[in-house]
Amino acid sequence: MSLSQECQQPLVSVIIPTYNRPDYLKQAIASAIKQTYQNIEIIVSDNCSPENPQALVASFGDSRIRFWRHQQNVGMLANQQHGFKMARGKYVASLHDDDIWNEDFLAKLVPVLEANPELILAFCDQYIIDANGIIDNAGTEKNTRGYKRDQLKEGIYQPFCKVGLVDKSIPTAASCVIRNNLIDWDSIPPEVGGMWDLYLTYLCCISAYGAYYYPEKLTRYRAHEQTDTMLSGSRDVQAKIRKAKSEMFCYQAFMEDAQLQKFRTYFQQKWLEANTTLGIGLLRSKQIAVARPYFWQALTKQKFNARTLVALSLTFTPQFLANKLIELSK
Repeated sequence: MSLSQECQQPLVSVIIPTYNRPDYLKQAIASAIKQTYQNIEIIVSDNCSPENPQALVASFGDSRIRFWRHQQNVGMLANQQHGFKMARGKYVASLHDDDIWNEDFLAKLVPVLEANPELILAFCDQYIIDANGIIDNAGTEKNTRGYKRDQLKEGIYQPFCKVGLVDKSIPTAASCVIRNNLIDWDSIPPEVGGMWDLYLTYLCCISAYGAYYYPEKLTRYRAHEQTDTMLSGSRDVQAKIRKAKSEMFCYQAFMEDAQLQKFRTYFQQKWLEANTTLGIGLLRSKQIAVARPYFWQALTKQKFNARTLVALSLTFTPQFLANKLIELSK
């Protein structure tokens, strides 16, 4: 690519939030640098990792990289948002420190946005890889089908509330390019926690702009032992509690949005499911009295649900027996 061609391309800000994963971070940065679309800035925002990755970042010797290190751990969401707020590009794309982009990821999605000013984002499909970077073919196929990307045809979706918030086809945090000036990054509330990508999808959905689907697997999402959904023991319980609280906040907001009333029944069901999940997490962490109201709420606002009823019954079971049943259910 010539210098004149590069200068004609709009700047894309690649946001890489990171915490304590230097080996994976190195691969993520390398995949950003190797993009055939060259007019980019790479923002690495470190959440006060025990081992400062500044030397690793500097070792690439690439002037397009901007590094920021928080003096204390500010939490995953604040670290992610800080990267977005640093962005100077016309477009932004999030790249988690344990994920990888194909070399043509930006080259295929950015031109679509440039050609269609009525679009707020463009997204693609993704591979699932393991801790060693090996493609999990079965996991990839399950992921594509689970988020119904196998049913999407290439092209513009407008509106795209069902695609984004019901089918959840848009991997906003890993395989998406967004038009920067259309998002107020301060409008993402801290209560969304780990569901920030779903809430960002929501902001895009209600923008009145469209979304474009490019039906190729252009990124690689890593599923490994450090992924929140794959934690074990007490860390797993706390992760589930955090996720359930985030889901409850998001679905409550969606239910109350007049623009989304068509999907209110679906959002309410997801909100009730999150109530039960939160209650079970609290029950497993021995917070029985705190857990019980969430089960009652879920039962009184939906039809019979065996999962919720069984969980509620455990809150009235003698502690030693409840503990055994909870352990068996893990």
